[in-house]
Amino acid sequence: MVAALSGSVATVSAGVSTPTDVVSISPSGMTVGVAHPVTVTFAGRIADRAAAERSLEITSTDTPAGEFSWLNDHVMQWNPTEFWPAHSTIALSVDGTKANFQTGSATVGVASISNHTFTVSVDGEVMREMPASMGKYGFATPTGSFTALEKQSVVIMDSRTIGIPLDDPEGYKLTVYDAVRVTWGGVYVHGAPWSTGSQGYENVSHGCINLSPDNADWYYNTVRIGDPIIVEA
Repeated sequence: MVAALSGSVATVSAGVSTPTDVVSISPSGMTVGVAHPVTVTFAGRIADRAAAERSLEITSTDTPAGEFSWLNDHVMQWNPTEFWPAHSTIALSVDGTKANFQTGSATVGVASISNHTFTVSVDGEVMREMPASMGKYGFATPTGSFTALEKQSVVIMDSRTIGIPLDDPEGYKLTVYDAVRVTWGGVYVHGAPWSTGSQGYENVSHGCINLSPDNADWYYNTVRIGDPIIVEA
């Protein structure tokens, strides 16, 4: 249980506090990965963020530790800093608005920049240790704990979106398959047939985690949105 319902969730208009309805709680009614955040969208600007945070109630067999962040003045997010229990139902309530979601297997991907590998375990059992290639000098893959944000079967990757012209020696425009987004800044785990000769040996990408087409397809069909992706130096 996290934070019993307490206090009023309010906006301020002309000096008068009024209740603000909950528009949505996400995830709801779906099965997600064990690191998926909880996002609450309110109808208006929240003046008392502490009260809004206290209004979130989580019921689980083993609720992980977590921390709040605000995406804007009416969208609150609670990010687990540990994993949800796998294969479980999680109940959520915010000021009387209820939702629930399920977790699937604990599918954890660990990218090792120095070892040039991407290792995936499911419920604690290593399923594949795959040769990988990460970001080269000047385009380092960020380290830390992330989650699978979205899955895209086909993505056009264009260097102009990160400020590199196509006619630059580092410029590129590629069609990429089996792409799992790691950051909103453009880091993915994806198939990269052009770098299979480097995978497992050296880092040659512009920041993404490159896998062979077969390995990328397997991971794409194994991972869920919200599953952990850990990048180590």
